[in-house]
Amino acid sequence: MHCGWRGLFLACVGALASAAATAQPLSCGVVMMHGKWGMPQSPYLKPVVQKLTPHCQVKLLEMPWSRNRLYDRPYADALAQIRQAVAELRQSGVQWVAVGGQSFGANATLAYMAQVGDADALLPMAPGHVPEIFYQVSDVQRSVDAARQLVDAGQGDTVVEMTDINQGQRRPVKTSAAALWSYFNPRGWGNMALSAQNAKKPVPVFWAIGTLDSLHGAASTDIYQKLPAHPDSRYLVVRANHANTPELAAEDLLVWVLARTGR
Repeated sequence: MHCGWRGLFLACVGALASAAATAQPLSCGVVMMHGKWGMPQSPYLKPVVQKLTPHCQVKLLEMPWSRNRLYDRPYADALAQIRQAVAELRQSGVQWVAVGGQSFGANATLAYMAQVGDADALLPMAPGHVPEIFYQVSDVQRSVDAARQLVDAGQGDTVVEMTDINQGQRRPVKTSAAALWSYFNPRGWGNMALSAQNAKKPVPVFWAIGTLDSLHGAASTDIYQKLPAHPDSRYLVVRANHANTPELAAEDLLVWVLARTGR
């Protein structure tokens, strides 16, 4: 760009500043996780991803609870996946990194903050997977107890079977005792209330729940209120079910994220 003419000086400076701003990496990042039996390109998360992508780097992960993986690795490995994605965003120059997801992805968001705790914000939407409730189902309880006994006996690699439950649907799963126990231990990392109260530090939380979601009401608010209080946190209730809560919350989420990142 030729900037020799004094009369064009301010215009040139403005153009150069604009070009520099365009060249800078996006200053916010989001690690987003799908729900149980879902996939990274989840149709439930698509509206959120579309809203965030122009402003933030978004990483979509295939987690061990996807329909392809069905608990092929324990919960610790899932959190390691998230930690790696967060690290990659920071290494690329992103200054603000949020971790979020829908259903089981929201469950993992809370577990991540309790076990790792390096996110700058949490975005749990339509939180799901409640092992303490699943454990009350007799056939699930038998499988979970069998997995625990194998783990206690040092036989965590032994394959066990269980009928998984997802919003009233059932599906047989077969995995290692260690993996099954890690996700379905009623007092383990999948217990969202325990994860919330054990969060390593207070960070802003954008929590979205639908009025038609089975957790709407006391179950959802109880978990949320166990998180460390933060003045920027928001509890959003939308007229939606478990699946379309992210879609109905997407615009509010974008506004909230932009306010946190100063954009």
